[in-house]
Formats: sequence, C-alpha cells, structure tokens
Amino acid sequence: MPALTAVILAAGQGTRMRSRLPKMLHPLCGRPLVGWPIAAALAAGADKVVVVDSPANTLEGQLPDGVTTAIQAGPNGTGGAVRAAATQIEPASTIVVLPGDAPLVTAAAIAQLVAAHEDSEAAATMATMFLADPTGYGRVVRDAEGNVERVVETKTAGDATEEQLAIDEVNSSIFAFDGGALLEALAQLRPDNAQGELYLPDVLPALRAKGHTVAAHRLTDPDLALGVNDRVQLAQVRAIAQQRIHDAHGRAGVTIVDPASTLIDVTVAIGEDTVIEPSSFLRGDTRIGRGCTVGPLTTLVDATLREEVSIPHSYVVCAEIQDNATVGPFAYLRPGTLLRERSKAGTFVEIKNSDVGRGSKVPHLSYIGDADIGEDTNLGAATITANYDGVDKHRTTIGDRVHTSVDTTLVAPVTLGDDAYTGANSAITKDVPPGALGIARERQVNHEDYANRKRRGKP
Repeated sequence: MPALTAVILAAGQGTRMRSRLPKMLHPLCGRPLVGWPIAAALAAGADKVVVVDSPANTLEGQLPDGVTTAIQAGPNGTGGAVRAAATQIEPASTIVVLPGDAPLVTAAAIAQLVAAHEDSEAAATMATMFLADPTGYGRVVRDAEGNVERVVETKTAGDATEEQLAIDEVNSSIFAFDGGALLEALAQLRPDNAQGELYLPDVLPALRAKGHTVAAHRLTDPDLALGVNDRVQLAQVRAIAQQRIHDAHGRAGVTIVDPASTLIDVTVAIGEDTVIEPSSFLRGDTRIGRGCTVGPLTTLVDATLREEVSIPHSYVVCAEIQDNATVGPFAYLRPGTLLRERSKAGTFVEIKNSDVGRGSKVPHLSYIGDADIGEDTNLGAATITANYDGVDKHRTTIGDRVHTSVDTTLVAPVTLGDDAYTGANSAITKDVPPGALGIARERQVNHEDYANRKRRGKP
C-alpha cells in the first residue's frame, strides 16, 4: 500500500470567531480544534501529517510531536494552502486533504475514503455529502459515467446556474489524491475567479483533462464534515463531539447518569463500572479506575483516581486518589496531593502538595498544605498546617496513628511522632515526640461577676 500523508488546512484567519485566540486553537472537548483532524489522520494510519499554518506561525508549539508544518504565504485559497505543502508531498504517496476546522471527521471515515480511492485507481477521490439544504456549499457535477466532472462554487450570485443549484450533492472539502497527479495539477491552478484565489477543487478538471479519473466517495453522515466558522458552530460541533465521547464510555461499561449535564474531555480514561453522577466535569489527562463514583457536582482536572474511589461534590486538580479512598463533599484537592489507600479527605477540607497515608483521615474543616502524614492518623476538625512564614514554605511531618484534637494549628516546620496527640485549640510550634501529648495554649481563667460589672460599665 502507498504511504499515506495527511495535509490539514489550518492557515485561515478565523475572523468570524471574534477572538484574540486563533480559531484553530479554540478548545473542543480537551483538544484544540485543529487537533481533532490530526488525531483522526494519525489513527487512520497516516505516515506523515502536514499542517498548513499562516505566516504568523500561530500553531507553533501547539501541535503533537511528529507533526510538521508548511507555511501558506498569503490567504490565497485552499489550492494555495495545499500548494504550500507541495515540498512535503511524495509523488508515490496517497494524500488526504482535510480542513483544520472540521473536527468531527473520524479515523474510520478517512480510512474508508483512502480504501475507496486506492481501490478505484482514481487520481483523485472527493468525499461528498447529500444535504437537504445545500445552501452555501459547492455543488458536485458528475459526468455520464458517474465520475466527478467539477465542483461549482456558490459563494456569490451567478456562480452557478439554477440547474446546478438544484444539485443536492455537495463538496465536503475532504479529498484523497495520488501524490504525483496532485503535484502536477497544483502547478496548473490559476486564480480565475471573483475572489482571486486558488481553489483546490479546480484541480479536478485539470486531472480529467489529463485523462485521469476523478471518483466520488459518499459520506453517509454529514456531521463528519461539519465545519466551524464562528462560536455558534463551535457549540454545535461540541454537542456532537461530547455525545460521541459519552457513547464511547457507555459502551465501555461506564454509567453516565445524566449526559446532558456531564462534560468529559476526549483525553479522559474511565474504567468499567464507574458511575459519573450529574453535573460532573472531567477534564484534561484525568484517569479514573474501576468501580468509582464521581459526583454529583464534581470537577476533576488532570486527576488520577484508582479503584473504588467515592468523590461527591468536590474539586480536584493534579492530584492522585488511591484505592477505596473517599473525598468530599465540598473538598478541594490541589496539585501534588496524594491520598493513599482507604484515606479520607472530608467535608470542607483543602489539601495541597501533601501525602496522606493509608487509612488516614482528614474528616472536616481543615487545611493541609506541604505535609507528610503517616498511616491510620486522624486529624481533628479545623486542623491547620501553617506552612508559610511569609517568605518560604515549610513541611509538616505527622507520623502513624497520630490524633490531633479540634482546632490544632501545626506551625511548620514541625514533626509529630508516631502515636502522638495534641490538645484542643493548640498551636504546636515544637516537635511532639512519639506517644506524647502536645498542648500549646494558655490555661483557662474565669473572671467572676464579669456580666454585672460590664453592665455597670466596669468590666
């Protein structure tokens, strides 16, 4: 089989997005817009992916490893974009051309197009669609044998005849080419149109004039070629992409209780028998194991959950939660947090850059930062690690089977040894030895008759 090269057209300005962010970099379910056709092409077996960028190099540093770029010197149309990539096109290769702003094309659709193209031995194969309302799309004109004769554009009045406008088969802007034939036809393109641009479909008549066959391959799902020109269309595409993501997880054994209120990035992995409760958002490089319950109202960003984790109504960023741990409700786990097996971060607990040992619990109303906690330790309500002295951060070390009483402040750097205790309302500034009770508070003093003296103005 010939080598497969994908050329992705991504040099457009995207002015209708009305955004300082380049259109191709607008996020869509965990990937930039242009990342979707790239991923589809690679999954379809592309040996090389070439992305055509603008002279501003807006995509520099934003593309996957191994993807190369070509620069389209000016906005001179789709033909000009492919011509910009000509030096990276091998004559013996099959070339697939994809719009960078059509994120719903799948690897299967690309593979089917390539197979149909190579089986037909055509010089070019156009992916076409039949639309109930083809307004704005280029119409596909076929010859008596059913091969593609040309594409008639309909951008301005008078571009097409009434007979041509009645055609409901349209150009999807997705093509497969024989590399050598494409290079020869690209050299013949001329900007002979009102816009003064080089149109890629104009290579088709040039190929036919050389005696080549131009075939058509019908896309049965028009959504595959749905493009994004503004934020309304981006939202429409997002809804379809999100539904596909949900469906894939559902078929893999994940229960999504309310898909309409659940957002899951395409980059997220979820194990079997996990339940995603309503209004949960799973983002980035999140990894969730088997048998977890996530949500309701939980956000995970670049988080790792092992197996049998329960996490209702919480927010987790760049943290790891190991088997059978519980989190929330109303917990906030920040980057660098590690909850080991059977540990707990409870209600209104915030933890960052800390290691909570196996079986240890931070049940409620606590802040734990820059701490190392041993096994089977219990931190009482309102336990606080005072980890910042105004200049530097310091760590707190808490051993195994430690019990802090309510309202304990641990002023780092400080160490609590194994089996240590603290008294309620203590500010611990010195190490507590193993097995000891640390108390750091003034003794209680009762002032008799205080209320009466206060009323007399003499407290």
